[in-house]
Amino acid sequence: MSRRAAARRLKLVSNALVARRFDALPDAATAIDLLRIVNARAPAGKPVQLGSKPLWLHGAGEAGKRARRHLDAVGQPLAGVVDADAARRAEDPDWAGIPVLAPDRVPDAAKAKGVLALAETDGPHVPLATALNAEGWANCVPFADVAEAFRKQRPGCGGWFAEPLSAEELEAAGAVLSGFGDEASRAHYLRCAAWRLARQEWEFATVPVLGPERFLVPEVTAALRADERILDGGAYHGDLTARLLEAVKGAISVVWAAEPDGANRAVLQARVDGLDLHLRARIQVLDAVLGARTEAARFHEGLGPASQIAPTGRVLRACAPLDALGLDPTVVALDLEGAELAALQGARETLRRRRPLIMLAISHDATGLVETPHWLIENLPDYTVLMRTHGWCGMGAMLYAIPKERIAP
Repeated sequence: MSRRAAARRLKLVSNALVARRFDALPDAATAIDLLRIVNARAPAGKPVQLGSKPLWLHGAGEAGKRARRHLDAVGQPLAGVVDADAARRAEDPDWAGIPVLAPDRVPDAAKAKGVLALAETDGPHVPLATALNAEGWANCVPFADVAEAFRKQRPGCGGWFAEPLSAEELEAAGAVLSGFGDEASRAHYLRCAAWRLARQEWEFATVPVLGPERFLVPEVTAALRADERILDGGAYHGDLTARLLEAVKGAISVVWAAEPDGANRAVLQARVDGLDLHLRARIQVLDAVLGARTEAARFHEGLGPASQIAPTGRVLRACAPLDALGLDPTVVALDLEGAELAALQGARETLRRRRPLIMLAISHDATGLVETPHWLIENLPDYTVLMRTHGWCGMGAMLYAIPKERIAP
C-alpha cells in the first residue's frame, strides 16, 4: 500500500466537536501525505467581504471588545452583539451605542441576512458555528477572517489564508515533519496547516489543543535553570517576563524586555518600576525593533499586543539584528507579530555562540507554516524542535527549540 493510501486509511472517525478527528498519530511519512492532501484544497476560502450585509459579533467579553475596537478603527459598522449574558453586558460602557442581545432576542430576519463573526477562539469553531446555523444564523465566520479583509488599513488579527505550497515548499515541510523532536509536534503541525490551507479543523485524540498559556510548556520549564539571561522580544506589558520570573523563582541574571510600541513600553516600565529594588535592577526595558539586518521599517503603533512592522505603519523605525545589540541571552522568547523569522536570521551568530533555549510564535503569517520551522531545524544542530498549538482557528501556534544538552537523559 502506498504512503498516500496509508494516509487516507489512517482511521478517521466522525465527531460532533471537530471537523475531522484522527484516533492515531501519523508517522512522518503519513504526515507528509496528509499534508499533501490538505494542500490540494488550498486556498479554501478568502477574507470575508461584507458588502451590504450587516455585521454582528458573537461574544461581548474581552475578545469581543477587542474586535469592536478593531472594527471602529477601520470604520466598519456593527449591527449588534449576541451574548448569553446580554442583560449584564449591555451595561458595560465598552458597548455603548451597540445593541447587546440574548440569542433568543435576535430577529430571524437579522440572522438570515447578517454575518455573525465569532470573536472567541478558546474552543473549536465548527461545533459552535453548526449550533448557530441551527438557530437560524446563515453566515457564521471567525472574526479574524472578517478582519483580514481590512488588512491594508489595520493588521494584526491573524486571519490569513495560506496559498498552496509549492513542490519545493512541500519538500521543506517534509523535512520539518521528519525533523520534529516528537510525534505530538506532527499532530500540532497538521492541525495548524489544515486550518490555514483548507479551513478544516483536524483533531487528534491523544494530542489536544493546549491551553492559552503559551511559552512555558513542560518541556521548556524542565530545561530552565537558575541565573538565565532572558531576551523577551515583543514584551508588551511584561506578562511573559513575569511568568518566567515566577518559573525560576526570581533567580535570573538579567532580563532584556524589548518592546518598540511606546504606549506598551510605558506600561511595561511602570510594571518593572513596581518590583522590589533587587529584582528591578536586573530587568532592562529596551526600545528595540528586532529584524534580520540594520534597516528602516514602517512600524504600526497603537495596536496593543499586535503593534508590528507593517506597510500600514506611519512611523519609520530602525530595525536592529540581535547580533548587533551585544546581548548574550540563554533564553530567547519572540512574539513579534510576524517578524520572528527575520529576528532569528538577525541572531544567527548569537544563537550559534550562546545556544539559548528558544520559544517563538508562528501563527501571525505564512512564514510560520514552513520557512520558520525549517530554518530552526536546518540552522540549529543538536537542538530538539517541538511544535505546540495553544488555540483554535490556527491561533496560538508555537515553536520550542531546546538545546539537547539541556534535556535530561
